[in-house]
Amino acid sequence: MAEVKKVKLVLFLVGSVLLISFTFYAYQIIYVPNILVEGDDRVFIVKPGSSYQTVLTDLGKGRFVNDMVSFSFLARLSGYDKKIIPGRFILRKGMTNLQAIKILKTGKQEPVKITFSYVRLTDELAEKLTRNIGVSTDEFKDALDDFVENNSDGFTKENVRCMFLPNTYEVYFNVQPGDLIEKMHEEFNKFWNEKRRQKAKEIGLTPIEVSILASIVQAETVKQDEAPLIAGLYLNRLKKDIALQADPTLVYASGDFGLKRVLNGHKEIDSPYNTYKYAGLPPGPINVPQIASIEAVLNYKKSNYYYMCAKEDFSGYHNFAANLSEHNVNARKYQKALTAEMKKAEANRK
Repeated sequence: MAEVKKVKLVLFLVGSVLLISFTFYAYQIIYVPNILVEGDDRVFIVKPGSSYQTVLTDLGKGRFVNDMVSFSFLARLSGYDKKIIPGRFILRKGMTNLQAIKILKTGKQEPVKITFSYVRLTDELAEKLTRNIGVSTDEFKDALDDFVENNSDGFTKENVRCMFLPNTYEVYFNVQPGDLIEKMHEEFNKFWNEKRRQKAKEIGLTPIEVSILASIVQAETVKQDEAPLIAGLYLNRLKKDIALQADPTLVYASGDFGLKRVLNGHKEIDSPYNTYKYAGLPPGPINVPQIASIEAVLNYKKSNYYYMCAKEDFSGYHNFAANLSEHNVNARKYQKALTAEMKKAEANRK
């Protein structure tokens, strides 16, 4: 009898020790800080298509988790291994396994800021907009093609870049390509409110045409205070059906964006973007214009100017003229100053 009691006592003690150990280990697994215990808050990205093992590997390689065994055990126990949600997550210093797993499992993401400023081509636009999200450039371009094919707002493959307004936007890392395009479309419609649409109508242009003209104005000057006057000059030409003869459109048509000087040979390029050869606006923008450039067109400055030429002081401003003879005088002044500058540079090199 005494032996049985002794065995029961031993079993009780062993069981108690095991229970205490298990309880203590369970407490540690759930409640003891295990995330970035020696670091600061960091972004953890789960890429689309990632497996559970990939997530564990990335957490380990990135030194996000201190004790991977306890994290993996609780992750499986909570069912996280059954459904991996892609996204951009903030894991904070001193988080417990439970807190981190809850964020990953529920897909509680931090938004990503996407931004772009000066771009010319759709490829550049795709690269800048998708740089920090889970959408590839090819997926973006495919979604854009679908939008062009199905929209009823007049967007074509040539002019769809007019829909994108340079700014900073917030989206989630796992945003779908089509939803990203739709967000940009919504922002376009938000910007083009009734007041701006009415201004465009008054000058005889659609919002898309305003953006195309704004892209040319933007390429013509770095001086924003001069932009409304340049916009007015081009509107004068459009009203008279005079070819715009805008050098930046020739640069775009040539495909050589490093081109510093437009020569007569460039004026023979057979392209709808050659505004020396073809009157009216080109079929699309030559860059994605800033909002300030769009506003310069909508609030253009009236004048009787039809010509402009860079100022001979190389200030970045232009001399304007109402007729060709005045323009030729301005052009000669600029050419003379340019020749003198080139000679001075040549002398300095010797």
